[in-house]
Amino acid sequence: MIRLVLPYHLRKLVGCDGELQLEVGGPLTLGAVLDALEARHPVLRGTVRDHGTLRRRPFIRFFACKEDLSNEPVETLLPEAVVNGIEPLLIVGAMAGG
Repeated sequence: MIRLVLPYHLRKLVGCDGELQLEVGGPLTLGAVLDALEARHPVLRGTVRDHGTLRRRPFIRFFACKEDLSNEPVETLLPEAVVNGIEPLLIVGAMAGG
């Protein structure tokens, strides 16, 4: 079971107040988690990654175990602490401006 933390606006779309827990089959990669998230919550399709290209949307970042995974390939295996449910995978809405 993967623990997942979403930004406030995405939690509201899925009707969740806290962490999500996802059952993910196969190799536990970033892409597999995103596939499982979109399958369980279709309203999120196109919010975290583009519909056509499946690339991460601008201003969305992925973090696990204090590491930025945003620019890693989706085939990247998640850290053991995330796989074992010790640490959550964070999907964060980045801020910009001055």
